[in-house]
Amino acid sequence: MKSLRIKNLKKKFKNTIAVNGINIEIDEGKIIGIIGRSGAGKSTLLRMINRLVDPTEGSIEFDDIKVSSIKGRALRKWRSECAMIFQQFNLVERLDVLTNVLIGSLGRNYNLLNLFGIFSKEEKINALKNLDRFDLSGIALQKAGTLSGGQQQRVAIARALMQKPRILLADEPISSLDPKNAKRVMDDMLKINREDGITIICNLHSLEVAKKYCDRLIGLSDGKVVFDGNPEELTTEISKELYDLDNE
Repeated sequence: MKSLRIKNLKKKFKNTIAVNGINIEIDEGKIIGIIGRSGAGKSTLLRMINRLVDPTEGSIEFDDIKVSSIKGRALRKWRSECAMIFQQFNLVERLDVLTNVLIGSLGRNYNLLNLFGIFSKEEKINALKNLDRFDLSGIALQKAGTLSGGQQQRVAIARALMQKPRILLADEPISSLDPKNAKRVMDDMLKINREDGITIICNLHSLEVAKKYCDRLIGLSDGKVVFDGNPEELTTEISKELYDLDNE
């Protein structure tokens, strides 16, 4: 089984240490929840895995590839295999849903025709299939900006699947959604994990959601791992330490 190996990972922004010596190994095919209060280093960790942010020290490895060192074409390939969705969806609101999903294929199959919005029949069929998996094919020609937040996030997931990723990174994917839409988004991510075997690493604020959907929880505080285990092992005492509840 392939795994993502993170060794002594650190990130410093001027005088702030955002991530401070993280060592974790993540097996393929699991849903991993990264938990902790704001400023704990959760987003920085995901962005380093995707290489949107470069580590100050340490290494990231996957399938014998030293991700933390690759550049150029190898880095573009990694970013297509390690897709990312964000809290604010990052859709092009003036474009229709189908085109937004098709944009996800650019990282893997970029060419000049795609630059002008001309995609192959095969790509269009694949995009519609991904939308249909989430019951979104009926809004394929709607402008993305007209959708609800929950719909936009699910379109973003369909777009990520166009990259044919091995890992999906989700940075606070439900923090701006109401409970009903948050459940739908998490259900859809669980579906692609169980059906496709895609590893999902998800930053989450809600402990209740993290315990329900994740196979393993990694708790960060001040850029360090202070908990790593199964959801049932997360005690009230550890939760208080993670979120500094005793000092509020």
